[in-house]
Amino acid sequence: MSTSLVLACFCWAVVANVAGRWTPSSDQHWRPGLCVIAVGIPYWAMSPWQHGPWVGELVFAGGCSVLRWPVDYLMRGCAVLQ
Repeated sequence: MSTSLVLACFCWAVVANVAGRWTPSSDQHWRPGLCVIAVGIPYWAMSPWQHGPWVGELVFAGGCSVLRWPVDYLMRGCAVLQ
């Protein structure tokens, strides 16, 4: 397994779950969520570059499943702009 997949699958997912479930937050976990997004963007960019678009889409779908609310708000904002 390559470095990008190990980082995307294991490290990022573990950090995202710890930040989202085990840390107290007064702002509905938006600050840890934004940090997880900032850390995860290089992993999302590296995996399709090394393994192709299908693996990149799977990694992106996994990230979207962990970060449900930011993706939902992004989709609502895109729908309002149309």
